[in-house]
Amino acid sequence: MKTLQCGARTLTLSAPVVMGVLNVTPDSFSDGGRFTGRDAALQQARQMHADGAAIIDVGGESTRPGALPVSEQEELDRVIPVVEAIAAELDTIISLDTSTPVVIREGARAGAGLINDVRALQRPGALDAAALSGLPVCLMHMQGEPDTMQQAPRYDDVVADVLGFLRARVQACEAAGIGRERLLLDPGFGFGKTLAHNLRLLRELDRLTIEGLPLLVGMSRKSMIAKVLGREVDERLPASLALAVMAAERGADILRVHDVRETSDALRMAHAVLHGA
Repeated sequence: MKTLQCGARTLTLSAPVVMGVLNVTPDSFSDGGRFTGRDAALQQARQMHADGAAIIDVGGESTRPGALPVSEQEELDRVIPVVEAIAAELDTIISLDTSTPVVIREGARAGAGLINDVRALQRPGALDAAALSGLPVCLMHMQGEPDTMQQAPRYDDVVADVLGFLRARVQACEAAGIGRERLLLDPGFGFGKTLAHNLRLLRELDRLTIEGLPLLVGMSRKSMIAKVLGREVDERLPASLALAVMAAERGADILRVHDVRETSDALRMAHAVLHGA
């Protein structure tokens, strides 16, 4: 059975679990601006926790296509009060969706239990900050940066290229003192990938499980749904649920989603069918 030590809490991955998305940014693609205030963010965290989220993922820098970086201080001001408030009230694992070393350090002190980095600790100082935090880290693949990543993504073999990148980052983490028992992998759906790339990554997702590390997947409400179905963001729940179940069937351990209750139900039913109630 896979387990992950997230600060003082242990995450058991005997069945797929849900990570609830809590964007405390004004410009995230799905819910930008809804939870920028501390009280609104805390209320949303309460609801996601009640709906079955094992992890609350707090992010203060939008990584949607075309997004620009924010200053370190602005990210700190957005994130740390929310992390502190959630840690003080809820018995849950808090994830920090950040690439910024100072946010990693301060977030760990504030009560975060997991680092979720779309840049796989490639910003200067991020490896050292993550190593010193003692927290597990999710390493995600992204081709380019958010402001340019969707302009012309190209791969020789998208699955092999993503796997090669993630293996290299695992090696870099181990060299920096972050053991494999602290690492998760995320193929980065929508981060420098065309629709064809995304669909193939999902079809062959089980190829990423050969590393033996927990696998995190985020496809909730993403534009790959619009490209197939033509649905607006608020019409993408059925397709998001289908993608989450298919990912779980192919080995995903953590599903990063906006619609926690619905995804939790879908995953529990899928797990009951596949493995028994």
